Amino acid sequence: MSRPDDRPLRRLPTLEPRKATLERCVFCPKLCRTACPVSNAAPKETLTPWGKMSMAYFVANESVALSDSFADPAWACTGCFGCREQCDHRNDVAGTLFEARSALAHRGVGPKRARDVVERFDEKTAVLGKIARDLSVMPEVDASAPTALLLGCAYARDAHGGGDDARARVARDAVRATAKLVSGKVALVEACCGAPLLYAGAKDRFVAQGRALASSLAGKERLVVIDAGCASTIRVHHADAGVGIVTPVEHFAERAARELGMLREVPELGGGPVRWHDPCQLGRGLGVYDQPRALLSRALGRAPDEFERRREHGHCSGAGGLLPVTMPEVSDGIARGRVAEHVEAGGGTVVTACASSMKKMQKQGASVIDLVTVVARALGVG
Repeated sequence: MSRPDDRPLRRLPTLEPRKATLERCVFCPKLCRTACPVSNAAPKETLTPWGKMSMAYFVANESVALSDSFADPAWACTGCFGCREQCDHRNDVAGTLFEARSALAHRGVGPKRARDVVERFDEKTAVLGKIARDLSVMPEVDASAPTALLLGCAYARDAHGGGDDARARVARDAVRATAKLVSGKVALVEACCGAPLLYAGAKDRFVAQGRALASSLAGKERLVVIDAGCASTIRVHHADAGVGIVTPVEHFAERAARELGMLREVPELGGGPVRWHDPCQLGRGLGVYDQPRALLSRALGRAPDEFERRREHGHCSGAGGLLPVTMPEVSDGIARGRVAEHVEAGGGTVVTACASSMKKMQKQGASVIDLVTVVARALGVG
């Protein structure tokens, strides 16, 4: 019988281009195991980066059965890139596991909850169109404006469906603040970036959704994205999938940091600790660490408070990669750990730039506001 690494990945052939990436994990002594939020919250070998990559590899080369029990670990990943920071090879575990999800789902295995996400995608993302209509009466909105603004489905749901006040106000703060930053009106994007499809394992639909997004941006000079997960999906995962989004894309924090001189100090924010939480997709995903801190420093009149684990080594909130859907208890456990870290550091207010992280940490009792709201106040429009 051939050695496993000599066998082609016949069962899941779309993983063949990633064979070397898989093998680096399979034959590694698991040096990144402590970096994974999932296996830290649910200490099982199959949930470490090594275990998840190994299961995908052995299913692909037909060493184990094609079954849910071997497929499900591919969905036990938040896509936080934490393991990559601990890897000498900077192995792309998240991207490979997302590719594995697609291959496994195509063969009919994987979590049912992930399949449900695909089936309900159109229903869930229709909220972007609804909130665009709700906000179209704002004087800062004009469909013909050269600047497109993508809120993200999570922010749109809160704004349209009456979420927590801190979350529900982000959409309007985003419109006003972005319009101020670009010195003009904004056009609201009604197409979803498709991240739920990527996380669920529906790659073909994810690519099609990316092309629909690209088409909706025709003629726009720039796209400003509010949610860190959406920005990372477009700039990292759509690029990897070969989706040609030619419109320049920047996260709100990047745009605002370029106009730092427009911000004033907001005294009411500085009454207690104000701690910045690095969203995984903004920090490790896009390398955006300094800009949010510069914005908060300007608004606070001092540097923001920090988590003990921050920047490249910041802890995940447990909100990404569809984990709240496929493993809700583990997701909540990860969020509890991040909030406990915040409390131990002195508590106060957490500021982030990820709707899902905001919701997760609020659920665990933390006081959380979005960076957009801070910037809007500092611009005098919030």
